Amino acid sequence: MSVDVHSVPRAPGALPLLGHAWQLWRDPLGFLNTLRETGEVVRVDLGTMPMYVVTTPRLVHEVTVKQARSFEKGRLFDRVRPLVGNGLATATGEVHRRHRRLLQPVFHHERIAGYTEIMSTRAAALADSWKSGQHIAVEEAMAEYTIETLAQTMFSTDIGRPAVEAVRRDIPVILKNMLVRAASPKFLDRLPVPANRQFDAAAENLRSVIDQVILKTRDAGKTDQPDLLSVLLDARDADTGEALTDIEVRDELVTILFAGTETTASTLSWAFHELARHPEVEKQVVAEIDEVLGDRPLTVADLPKLTAIRRVLDETIRLYGVTLLMRRTLTPVQLGDHLIPEGSEVAFSLYAMHRDPAIFERPDDFDPDRFLPERAAKVERQAYIPFGAGNRKCIGDAFSWTEATIALATILRRWQLRPAPGHTPKAAASAMAHPDHVPMIVMERER
Repeated sequence: MSVDVHSVPRAPGALPLLGHAWQLWRDPLGFLNTLRETGEVVRVDLGTMPMYVVTTPRLVHEVTVKQARSFEKGRLFDRVRPLVGNGLATATGEVHRRHRRLLQPVFHHERIAGYTEIMSTRAAALADSWKSGQHIAVEEAMAEYTIETLAQTMFSTDIGRPAVEAVRRDIPVILKNMLVRAASPKFLDRLPVPANRQFDAAAENLRSVIDQVILKTRDAGKTDQPDLLSVLLDARDADTGEALTDIEVRDELVTILFAGTETTASTLSWAFHELARHPEVEKQVVAEIDEVLGDRPLTVADLPKLTAIRRVLDETIRLYGVTLLMRRTLTPVQLGDHLIPEGSEVAFSLYAMHRDPAIFERPDDFDPDRFLPERAAKVERQAYIPFGAGNRKCIGDAFSWTEATIALATILRRWQLRPAPGHTPKAAASAMAHPDHVPMIVMERER
C-alpha cells in the first residue's frame, strides 16, 4: 500500500541549510555504507533538497530495469553536464537512444578484439619501463596506462597528442572534485575557492583541446588506421542517416575519456594492492597465466581462459565500485512502501550495495573465490552489477574488462609488486572508490 513520502525515514545527522552534504563531503563512502541501517529507502538532504536513496538490490533493480522508463538522469548528471555536454552519460530520452545505437558498434566484441594489440603493447611498454627494486606509485602508473591506451584507440595519429596531454593533466582534477560538486548546493559553485577554479579550468581546457582535434581530423581526412574519433565522425543513424555534429562527437569523446580512465585505473591499482596482501591468490593467478600462456605472447583467444584474473577483477570492483548514481522521477514511482513524487531525485550506491553483509558473506574481505560458479550461484544475480544495469548499463564494460585483464596478465608474469613501507592505501570517493596512493616496490618474479 502506498504511503505518504514524508514517512520515508531520514538519515541521521542533517545540519541546517547543508542537510547531509557535510557528511557526504567528510566521509562519503562511510556515510553511504551506513544508510541501509536506516531503511531500504532513505531520505538524504542535499542542502534543502531531498534525495531518496534506495539501498537494496530489489529496489535498485526497480530503478534501473523494471521502472527505468519512469526515470531520467538526475542531479549528478545535471551537475557534470557542463563538463561532458550531452554525451551518452548525461543524455536522456531519444537523444540517449540514438547515441547508444551509434556508439554500440564501437564497443562490439570484434572491434574490442582489434584493440587488444594496442592494450598489449601499452602494457608491455609499462612493464619494460620498470627495474627490479624500483619504487612506483601504482595509481599513477595505472592512470598512465589507461589514458595512453584509451587515447591511442581514440586518436591514432599525432593530431590527437594534445588531447592525450590534456586528458593526462585535466581528468584527475575533474574526477577529484566531481562528487563533491554534484552533492553540493549549486550556489557553492560560484565561490572563488581553489577546488572550483581548478575544476572549471580543467573542464574548459579539455573541451577546447578536443574541439581543436576534431577540426584538424576533419581537415586531414581519412587515415589508414581508423580510430574511435574517425568512427564517430563517420557514424550514421541507421534509421535517419543523420551524422553526429562536431559538438556531439566532442561530448561523446569526453564522456568516454571521463568514464574509461578512472574505472580501469582504480580497479587495477586496488587489484595489485590486494594481490600483494593475499600471496596465495597471487600464486594461483600466476600459475594460471603460466599454464595458459607459457612463454608466448598473450592473444585475444587467451582472455576467456584467464578465469582467476576475472575473479580477482570481479572481487576488486565489488569492494571498490561506483560511489553514487542518481536518477530523477518522471512520474510518481512506487518504491517499496513509498510513493516517490514526480521530479524527485533517487540515488543508489553500488559501492554500498556490494558491501551489504545480507548479500555477501564477510563483505569487507578480499575473496575472489566468492565468484567461483558454485558460490556465485548463491548470490542473487541483480545483487552484483559492477557496471550498472538496464539501458543505462555502461557501454564500455567489455573494453574495461579486456584492458584490465591484459594489464594484469602482462605485468604479473614478469613482476611482483610489494607494498612500500610508510603508507596504507585508503579509499577516496570520486566516480569510484579509488585509492589515494599505492606505493609499491617492483621485484623480479621468480620463475
